[in-house]
Amino acid sequence: MPDKPQKTPWIWRSMRWLNPHAARNIRRGFGPASMVLLLTTTGRKSGLPRETPLQFEEWDGLIYIGSARGAQADWFRNIQADPHVQIEIGGRRSSGLAEAVVEPDRIADFLQMRLERHPWMIGLLMRLEGLPLVYKRPDLERFARGKALVVIRQCREQAPASR
Repeated sequence: MPDKPQKTPWIWRSMRWLNPHAARNIRRGFGPASMVLLLTTTGRKSGLPRETPLQFEEWDGLIYIGSARGAQADWFRNIQADPHVQIEIGGRRSSGLAEAVVEPDRIADFLQMRLERHPWMIGLLMRLEGLPLVYKRPDLERFARGKALVVIRQCREQAPASR
């Protein structure tokens, strides 16, 4: 007997409804605009632009975005189908080429960097998800399994976004 498709948990379904409202607020300057970018991907089924507000880190000239849902996030799956993206940070738009990453060692590097930059906030979130209070590199790599990451190399800046 075939398995039934799993229903998306209510929290992720609510995020689909909240995303346009969050994007509008970010553009107006409300909320954590310094930590959140607007990512536009191309829908893998519809071919339509899909905009998602996401936390990000800029590190060595690259943009890093971790996926709380791992490789199951719609925006992540869209990137796997078409890596050409648009990002908007602080009202400035640019195009980019995204690389989908699922290797635990690379994700652990990203998580370590986030823990160093934001020890309280990221530390609390990761510990709520099961990372031990005192951890070593193997713990971080175990925690990274099932997670996903996107690395975006910006191609060119475009005109400032209209508000």
